[in-house]
Amino acid sequence: MPHLFAGLIASGLVAAVLLVSEVAAVHVEHTTIRASAPELFSLKNQGLAFQRAAARVPRVLSLYGSSELTAVVVPERAHIFFRTAPTGFQVSPVGAGGANSLIMLQKIGALGSDLRGKKVAISLSPGWFLNPGPGWLQGYKGNFSRMAASEMAFGTALDFELKRDIASRMLKCPGTLENSPLLQFALKRLASGRWLDRIIFCALWPIGKAQTTVLELQDHFAASNYIRHKLKPAAPFHPETPDWPKLIESTGGAKITDADKVTNASSLGGEKTIGRRDAAFRNRMNASSAWIDLELLLRTLARIHARPLLLSMPIAGDLYDEKGVSRSAREDYYVSLRTLVQRYHFPLVEFKGHDEDLAFLYLHKSHLTAKGWIYYDRALDDFFQGRVPRS
Repeated sequence: MPHLFAGLIASGLVAAVLLVSEVAAVHVEHTTIRASAPELFSLKNQGLAFQRAAARVPRVLSLYGSSELTAVVVPERAHIFFRTAPTGFQVSPVGAGGANSLIMLQKIGALGSDLRGKKVAISLSPGWFLNPGPGWLQGYKGNFSRMAASEMAFGTALDFELKRDIASRMLKCPGTLENSPLLQFALKRLASGRWLDRIIFCALWPIGKAQTTVLELQDHFAASNYIRHKLKPAAPFHPETPDWPKLIESTGGAKITDADKVTNASSLGGEKTIGRRDAAFRNRMNASSAWIDLELLLRTLARIHARPLLLSMPIAGDLYDEKGVSRSAREDYYVSLRTLVQRYHFPLVEFKGHDEDLAFLYLHKSHLTAKGWIYYDRALDDFFQGRVPRS
C-alpha cells in the first residue's frame, strides 16, 4: 500500500507538471501569433499547435493549400501581402507541395471545435482532378501527419459515418500507417462499418486518446522550442487600403489575344484539331478520386460548422488548347466543381475567367504568379471583410 500511494502521488505530480507546461506553452503560442501566423514551416504543417493558435484568434485567416504556397516567392503571396495586416488581418498559410483535400480534411477535422464559426480559406488545384492516377499517393505520404490523423480519428468532432468514409480513403495509402499500428487498426475498424468493429473501436478509444495526448504534448514542446530559437519578431502592423485595380494592372503581364489563339490553332493544323482530345479529358476528370476527397473535405467543414471560402486556381487553358482540349470541355471542370460546392452552400471562386490568361499561372502549373496572387488576395480580403469575393 505505501508503494502504491507513493506511485499515485508521483503520477499526480507528473500529470500536474505536464498540465502546467501545456498551459504555459499554449499561452506562449497565443502571445506570439502575430509573428508565427504569416510564416510557413514544416512544424506548422505537420503539427497542430500553430494551426490551433491561429484558429483561436479573431484577426487571422488560415489558408490551406499545396505547392502554390511555396513555389513562387513573390511579395503578393497572401501570407506576405497580409503580413502587416494592411486591412486588419493576417493570413496563416498551411500546406506544402503534394498536399490535397484528404490531407487538409485531416487537419481541419483534428482542429474540430476550434474552427466552429471560424472563417477559413481552402485553395484547390485543378491538377488533382484532371490528372488521376497513383501520383497523388507520393504527395499524400509526404504531407501525412500522424498527429492530425490520430486527432481526427480519436476526436469527437466527426460522426462515425464520416470517419468511416475518410478511413476508407486513408487506407488506400497503407505506407503512411506502417509505423502507427494502433491508428491503422482503428482505421480498419472504422472503415468496416460493422457494429462489432465499432464496439472494438470504442474500446480502443481511451488508448487512442492517451496516445493523441502524448503527441499533443510533444507538439507543444516542439512549438515552444521553435518560438524560442527560430521565430523572428513580428513585423509592425501597417494599416492601409489596397488599390486593387492599380495592383492588378501593375502585375498584369502578358495576356492572350484572339490573334494568339488563331496562331495556336494554325500551328496545330487548323481549328479541326481543337477538341480532338475532349473525350479523353472528360474521362480522366470524371474518373478522378479527388472528387471523393473534396466531398469528404466539404462534409468535414460542414460537420464542424466552419465558414470556408474555396478558391480554385484556373486551368492553364492555353496549354490545354495546344493539347487539343477545347474550352467547352474544360468548362465541365468548373461546372462540376461549382455543382459540388453549391450542395454545401459554401462560397467558391474558381477564376475561370482567367482560363486562358497567360499571366495568371506560372509556367502552366498550379502555381500563381504575382497577378494570380493579387486576385487571390482580393478575394481573401473580400471574404474576411464580409463582402462577396470577386474573381
